[in-house]
Amino acid sequence: MRNAISPHERLTATLRFLATGRSYEDLKFSTIISPEALSSIIPDTSEALFKVLCPDFLKFPNTDQDWKNIALGAIDGKHVSIALPPGCGSEFYNYKSRHNMVLMAIVDAQYKFILCDFGTNGRISDGGVLRYTVFFEKHQDSKLNIPAAELVKNGNRSLPYVFVVDDAFPLRTDMIKPFRQADLNTYEKKKYNYRVSRARRIVENAFGILASRFRILHTEINIEPKNIDSVKMACCALHNYLTETNQASYSPPEILDRDYF
Repeated sequence: MRNAISPHERLTATLRFLATGRSYEDLKFSTIISPEALSSIIPDTSEALFKVLCPDFLKFPNTDQDWKNIALGAIDGKHVSIALPPGCGSEFYNYKSRHNMVLMAIVDAQYKFILCDFGTNGRISDGGVLRYTVFFEKHQDSKLNIPAAELVKNGNRSLPYVFVVDDAFPLRTDMIKPFRQADLNTYEKKKYNYRVSRARRIVENAFGILASRFRILHTEINIEPKNIDSVKMACCALHNYLTETNQASYSPPEILDRDYF
């Protein structure tokens, strides 16, 4: 019998697939592993990576103090292109004229994901996708332990902790979103929109860093939908791991937007 494919070879093939977005047919030349074996190895290894990294690097806040440490976060969704699965018709077809699945995420001020939810079909808007997440279910049941309103530093008003979102999300007391373009009739509203957009860009930047490092996100993923979830969640867990342990080379300061006023 031939020697088994070692864990090192499995990990190498998986990381190369995530970082380059190359097909199984292409990877077989550099990994010396058959496409049939890769189609099993890569999803399994991706799932293992997520399970190992998640407890330490993709922890969801559970207590009042955990939320205060990050002061909530910015929410947005990223559409991930996929090859049309057999028999799915227009299930994943969206307004961009592509077949997509949505990665919904909450990001803190350090460009790290604190929650990722993947798998909703691309026909649904970001606000609608949010309703299908575990986060929303816990929020509706008041199980998130979000801190109560507090006095603003150097002020005399109590303000709630909120999530920063864009105009696609519903207006809620725990979400802050910009005014519509048609309603920008005062300087105060325009300044407010600028401040909200500056806070929300964190999640856009996080998606940009993720996609630039894991080029699989720039391709039309041609694997079974049930395996795409493992691949995407592994990318998010690896993003947090590399941001925390090797930020100088993974996301150096010069590639990030910064304000000095």
